[in-house]
Amino acid sequence: MKSVKLSRRSVVAGAAAASALAGTTGASAQGAANTLRVVMHSDLRIVDPIWTTAYIVRNHGYMIYDTLFAMDASGQIQPQMVDKFTTSDDKLTYTFTLRDGLMWHDNTPVTTADVIPSIRRWAARDPLGQTVMGFIAEMTAKDPKTFEIKLKEPTGLLIFALGKPSSNVPFMMPKRVAETDPNTQISEFVGSGPFVFMRDEWRPGDKAVYTKFAGYKPRSEPASALSGGKIAKVDRVEWRVVADQQQAVNALLAGEIDVIESPSHDLLPLLKADNNVKLFSWNPLGNQYTMRFNHTTAPFNNPKIRQAALYAFNQEDFLKATIGDPEYYKVCKAMFVCGTPLETMAGMEDKLESNFAKARQLLQEAGYNREPVVLLHSTDLQVLTNLAPVAKSLLERAGFVVDMQSMDWQTVVARRVKRDPPTQGGWSAMLTSWVSADILNPVMAGFFNASGDKAAFGWPNDPEIEALRARFARAGSAAEQKQIAEAIQRRVAEAPTHIHLGQWYQPGAHRSNISGWLATPAPVFWNMEKARGA
Repeated sequence: MKSVKLSRRSVVAGAAAASALAGTTGASAQGAANTLRVVMHSDLRIVDPIWTTAYIVRNHGYMIYDTLFAMDASGQIQPQMVDKFTTSDDKLTYTFTLRDGLMWHDNTPVTTADVIPSIRRWAARDPLGQTVMGFIAEMTAKDPKTFEIKLKEPTGLLIFALGKPSSNVPFMMPKRVAETDPNTQISEFVGSGPFVFMRDEWRPGDKAVYTKFAGYKPRSEPASALSGGKIAKVDRVEWRVVADQQQAVNALLAGEIDVIESPSHDLLPLLKADNNVKLFSWNPLGNQYTMRFNHTTAPFNNPKIRQAALYAFNQEDFLKATIGDPEYYKVCKAMFVCGTPLETMAGMEDKLESNFAKARQLLQEAGYNREPVVLLHSTDLQVLTNLAPVAKSLLERAGFVVDMQSMDWQTVVARRVKRDPPTQGGWSAMLTSWVSADILNPVMAGFFNASGDKAAFGWPNDPEIEALRARFARAGSAAEQKQIAEAIQRRVAEAPTHIHLGQWYQPGAHRSNISGWLATPAPVFWNMEKARGA
């Protein structure tokens, strides 16, 4: 496998490209010794992390903004901008006190007048935020450092929601910015986090630049995932846009860049072979592949036909075709991710085993009339490209008729929101991937929303799932949450909203003189140090 993968890319040509890149990444006057040069997974073109769920924008958010609470390395939510909080005996009133020394990048103090509109704007866009807001009776600023949230009824989700680790993250913004309409992108980018966004140096398609915020006061605790002390140990971070993976890898090997967030899996052997480069698993929970149905049109408006696909699939075929190396993937039938508190195999015991006989039986019982499955195939993102061909093959072996239509990812994104019939520019199914931190429970995981027109694209309508999700939001204990999560997974096994296709892992790569990269659900650059040499 290694020889095939390395031979289909030109290392020599890549080295030449790396030399060309040197001219664009050289930090000379910027002080290369204390500048971290990073190639991210995508170009930064949008800079409002509330307006979009795009992971590159979430990563930008963690550079310049801070959060009231944050998830630590054990998955627990800890105070971050909050110093302390209390809960009333009836669990209806939460009182929060901000910690001392919080400052915006314009050197004005952070106050509770900023916090409340920030929560409101986030909650208007985020599914978990929308759910939690349904429990909130009022939010009140008691003084510049103290605010209060009163609930209509108890929920165990409030603190978790305020420390939600991935898109959309409840980042705090100044009042004047937070009061921007949630459906309009912000135009001012002032945060209170450890780095300042250098708007004048931002060039989409080329680079984004961040500098250390001298006025940031970190927490006293050691950094732990997204929580604890966020200490900027470099003066400057440059996100460089390098679309060609071979070019990026050779630039790293040549020492022209310091970090690659997501190097292509087929180039990992090349990186492993160089003693000056190290790989690091910065997202230990990994990611989950998913196929999403369009529930509004045939054939997947029939739950038995959706279940037939669940029986037809197996996760191993998808993971082998996309990731290849078993070191970086895991077969996992738990919809809420293996290795987490809500991990369960309930309802999935006999599913995802490519039982084609069972799938054909369900198609016959459902009266499948050989309506074509219009399957959207993304061709330009390597970690997604091979998913649709595998799905097509397995569905056809089960008796489906499949019309796989190939297009770039942005076209998939635009088309998947269309409700037109599949024969008129619509779709039947598409494949994507979630960061595991986005799908840890059935309220935060967008594809479990089964509220019809209010649900995410695909628009499932299942009152039973919605009733269970509402119960989960009201659950008073972890044991009760686990029980409800199992019930939801059993229901999804009967009437799938989507199909989970296994977990996969993406290591980052960095020069050996870089240290302090934290294991987090999102890549962050505080705590990272750059020594001279290597």
